[in-house]
Amino acid sequence: MVNNCLKIIHNYLLPSVCVTCGQEAGGVLDLCQGCLAAMPYLGHACRRCALPLATSGVCGSCLQVPPPFEQTFSLFRYAHPIDHLIQQLKFNRRLVNARLLGALMGESLQQQEQRLPDLIVPVPLHRRRLQTRGYNQAVELARPVSKLLGVPMAFSCCHRTRETAVQSDLSAKQRRSNIKGAFEVDGALTGKHVAIIDDVMTTGNTVTELTQIMRDSGVQKIDIWVCARVPWLG
Repeated sequence: MVNNCLKIIHNYLLPSVCVTCGQEAGGVLDLCQGCLAAMPYLGHACRRCALPLATSGVCGSCLQVPPPFEQTFSLFRYAHPIDHLIQQLKFNRRLVNARLLGALMGESLQQQEQRLPDLIVPVPLHRRRLQTRGYNQAVELARPVSKLLGVPMAFSCCHRTRETAVQSDLSAKQRRSNIKGAFEVDGALTGKHVAIIDDVMTTGNTVTELTQIMRDSGVQKIDIWVCARVPWLG
């Protein structure tokens, strides 16, 4: 009761501001209704890898070579202004964007009529990159998702064995070799249903590699949750 009153007073005295247009957001999220409606929602996509499609189903690549994960949830296409919000989060310490995007992901996932996982596992950063950046954007996105869904987050059950080059700077072929063997599982995950969470999915090489390592450790079911999907076609 007291906390609710404090929130009402805070919102009245210091109303939230929309992160995209700068106008008063008018709600608990840092996003006005106009910008929320104009976001690049994913729409029809492949159930396995979330690649945008004309109609929902399974894309040709996943039919030919099924990925090791069961399904992928992505709320947005990687387009304006989502691309800008994610870049600000990753490189400009705009952690408020993680709170917003994670909350939107969590609210959408709440509406999915599917069994929730036992654990949420953010894609880990290498310790040197974590020290440089000061935070892992996947962890920051996972925090509001974990809270909204009531699913615990496990961010120490796996780690990167080496510091890889930034995936966005590489070709598709280079991305595969860059991430190969880059993860190890530390915790006991046998028999678990796990959701791996990350900010963006492009080729899917990162989550595929992490999924395979988890499969080898005994995890039975793995879903992928990302904020945005790049409409990658080759």
